[in-house]
This record gives sequence, structure tokens and C-alpha cells, in this order.
Amino acid sequence: MVKESLKLELQNGLEARPAALFVQIASKFESHISVIVNEKQVNAKSIMGMMSLGSIKGQVIEIVADGQDETEAVDALVQFLKTQEVSE
Repeated sequence: MVKESLKLELQNGLEARPAALFVQIASKFESHISVIVNEKQVNAKSIMGMMSLGSIKGQVIEIVADGQDETEAVDALVQFLKTQEVSE
């Protein structure tokens, strides 16, 4: 199991478009991937789960992956969020 926490600095939080891209990236991996915010845990491969988190701008989120490609999954998702922060 691999975990990484980061503060979400996206200008509009993890709204529809970035959430959909996040889910697309997560879905490429075999590992089970979860996102935890304020003790609420959702499946990172579920757009409805991700949208249920709300904006979460400025919140600390934890990405947890468990499986054969867990390290690659967490790295890719963290990189995506950091790249999105720069591009917005």
C-alpha cells in the first residue's frame, strides 16, 4: 500500500473537468485507488465518488493505492494534480 498526501491548490478545486481527468488517469491502473478527504473515502475510479467530495479547494487530500502498480498510480495522480495547479 502506498499513500501520499498533498494540499489541493487547484483554482476551482477538483470540479467536473479535473475530476473527470483524474478518474481517467486512475482507471488506467490495476490497483485499488482511494481518495480520502476529511475522513471521507471514495473510489478514485468513480466520477460520482469524486464529485461527491465537492470542491475541496485548499483541503489536504490523501491518495491511497493498493496493488501491483500502486507506486506508479500514486505518482501519476500526484503529478497530475501538481501539473493542474500550475496550468490553472
